[in-house]
Amino acid sequence: MRSHALFSRKTFRPALLKTLTSGYNLSQFAKDVVSGSTVGIVALPLAMAFAIASGCTPERGLFTAIIAGFIISAIGGSRFQIGGPTGAFVVIVAGIIARHGYAGLAVATSMAGVILLIMGVCGLGKLLKFIPYPVTTGFTTGIALLIFTTQIKDLLGLDLAAIPASFIPKITTLAQATPTAHIDACIVAATTLATIFLTRKLFPRFPSHIAGIITASAIATFCGLDVATIGTRFGGIPAELPSFALPADLTSLAVTMIPDAITIALLAAIESLLSAVVADGMTSERHHSSTELLAQGIANIASSCFGGIPATGAIARTATNIRAGAFSPVSGMIHAIVLALFIKFFAPVASAIPLASLAGVLTYVAWDMSELPKFMHILRAPKSDAAVMVSTFLLTVLVDLTVGVQFGVVLAALLLIGRISDATRFQNWEQTKPASNTHEPSWNGEVEVYEINGPFFFGCADRFSQTFSLMRKPPRVIIFRMRHVHTIDATALHALELVLLQMKQLNVHILFSGVDPSIRQQMIRFGLLTHIAEEDILHSFGTAWTKAQNLTSPSTVSATTAPAAA
Repeated sequence: MRSHALFSRKTFRPALLKTLTSGYNLSQFAKDVVSGSTVGIVALPLAMAFAIASGCTPERGLFTAIIAGFIISAIGGSRFQIGGPTGAFVVIVAGIIARHGYAGLAVATSMAGVILLIMGVCGLGKLLKFIPYPVTTGFTTGIALLIFTTQIKDLLGLDLAAIPASFIPKITTLAQATPTAHIDACIVAATTLATIFLTRKLFPRFPSHIAGIITASAIATFCGLDVATIGTRFGGIPAELPSFALPADLTSLAVTMIPDAITIALLAAIESLLSAVVADGMTSERHHSSTELLAQGIANIASSCFGGIPATGAIARTATNIRAGAFSPVSGMIHAIVLALFIKFFAPVASAIPLASLAGVLTYVAWDMSELPKFMHILRAPKSDAAVMVSTFLLTVLVDLTVGVQFGVVLAALLLIGRISDATRFQNWEQTKPASNTHEPSWNGEVEVYEINGPFFFGCADRFSQTFSLMRKPPRVIIFRMRHVHTIDATALHALELVLLQMKQLNVHILFSGVDPSIRQQMIRFGLLTHIAEEDILHSFGTAWTKAQNLTSPSTVSATTAPAAA
């Protein structure tokens, strides 16, 4: 009963509990306060910017960072993970809101949380590590480009009532509206970008996004620049903490939002576990993937019930947390508390932030997220990997993130299957052995040895069958040497069964040698004993060769000593 419980010890091992039970003192708490406050300051503009870019009001981003961020740190499986809204969700969330409004997004987010819970209970976090690196690079760069295109309007202050959702029409519309660019917005955006760049270079420990926004906001205020602000577009940020309310229209929208919920869940899982892996690499810690997915699921359900948007692990903020000296998940919890205090006491300050400045922040985030050096580096990798990355990138940009990831994973899997299939060899041993080798047996067509080298699976099963369908003059005995076969699947077993039936009709006796015990059991379970005696599945080649001698006429087979190798 315990092994199937939702929060069993196997699936639920919060990093916070481990940290606190191993010893936690005031000195360590002080480190968490400093790092948590730093990350809270960094997260403040990002949370608002991601919400605005997604088509929401800025407070929804803050609500997400507070509620989901606190939960992810409190019960997550990573010691340093910082959760909240991220750039990866911008395009997805904007599309959902455009089609179904915030009610649809809340339903999709809560359903995604349930899916993440199921993934955590089933231990599917371990499977996500098999998503190829070119796929993650392709969709990350694609999302970065899409984020940048969503910011061009506010970045340049373009006079546009609406922007198409599709990439090509969007670029065309933005290009046609370029003559309407507003000089004041361009000055604010350029100031933000320049300040972020210089701060990172000269004062790397200072929150560069905050520096950019403060500088740009000061210039806009004191110089009287005519730019749109959070206050003029959204009426400011309410100085109230989020309140609980179940997503509206949950029952009526549930079926409709299933595809979007799956997309949110998969992206949240991938992004959070990637962030946890980055944190592990920076600290030599190890996260617990099932616990992390459970925390992400609960966090997204809670976010949807408190007026938030989808949340996941934020790689940049997690790295900032570590560099700021965080000791435990308490740091992430403090980061959420800092944001809550800002809403409660300093919400009016945010009203003066220019939207062009937030667009500049997101433009810099998109540049960081694009990881162009990695993208260009993979282009110099094997052509198959480059094709996977470029395909994922193009489909993410032109069609949809889900389609891009699905196609990339399938293409990578097919290419891998092809490479493994090519690596598996079916060799006639007599034809391939060195002529100078005097220790190997010799025969005159009565016995043939075929060696199978590599994984025996569906990718090479057809080639195996064709090898024997073209056989013109069958021998009296065939030995299948399987010392290098360590895995076999049902397709290969079926192909083996068909060959056994074919050879049985030709009165050819089949022997197996060097069969791994696990492979032997699979052959027996599959029912191959219907076509071959169990004593014909032999452990060593020497034994198989001796039996082949006994099965053939002494006048046609030389009495040689067989090698002992398996």
